[in-house]
Amino acid sequence: MLISATIICLNESEHIAGCIRSLQPVADEIVVLDSGSSDDTVAQATALGAKVFHQPFLGHIDQKNKAMSLASHDMILSLDADEVLSEGLQQSILAAKKEAELQAYSMNRLNNFCGQWIHHTGWYPDRKIRLWDRRIGRWGGTNPHDKVVLNPGISVRQLAGDILHYTYQSETGFDQQSDKFARIAAEAMYKQGKNPGLFPPVWRAVFRFLRDYILKQGFRDGRAGLIISRGNARYTYLKYALLRQFYFKK
Repeated sequence: MLISATIICLNESEHIAGCIRSLQPVADEIVVLDSGSSDDTVAQATALGAKVFHQPFLGHIDQKNKAMSLASHDMILSLDADEVLSEGLQQSILAAKKEAELQAYSMNRLNNFCGQWIHHTGWYPDRKIRLWDRRIGRWGGTNPHDKVVLNPGISVRQLAGDILHYTYQSETGFDQQSDKFARIAAEAMYKQGKNPGLFPPVWRAVFRFLRDYILKQGFRDGRAGLIISRGNARYTYLKYALLRQFYFKK
């Protein structure tokens, strides 16, 4: 089977080259959909042989579906610009290319937070469907947390190896992104007609912290696990607090 790799990006000059290079051994084409980068993201992608297209940002889900529609081949391998394929995952994908079955493939994602690989805190294995035939599935979910939604009855096979995800390089960046994503998520939930429920946002935040730090063993990731668990709790609080504001202003 032939694979089209897709990437959406905005000002990813720090990461885009590594992402594309990790895809080159397995992909038959690489499609980059840029939403208006002001750095040299586009120049780097072009120099590495990617097919670069331009589209003002439509939201995470619609942007990724747009990138998928630009691909020449039906088999889609999707990465974010700050992700790379591990060597082990590259080998698994190459083996999968020899198969003729119409199915989807999931893979683990290993996240790097401020230079540390996170193996607990609910951040691993962080399993994702990232290789699938676009005739049997497309991007869905709730912005900004997109996911591949498959047609009923489609089997999913797990591939060995990891997507290596270089997330936040500072605690401040983590907090800023969490705040941004909380607002996007609250707005998306409100548009979908979801109500904030009976539980106060602070209770939801406390439960999220206990889940990630205790049940998901965030304490085993040391200080990083504490920071992530605290940040996830903050995100949860803000998301539901904002949703309550939107809901009760009706």
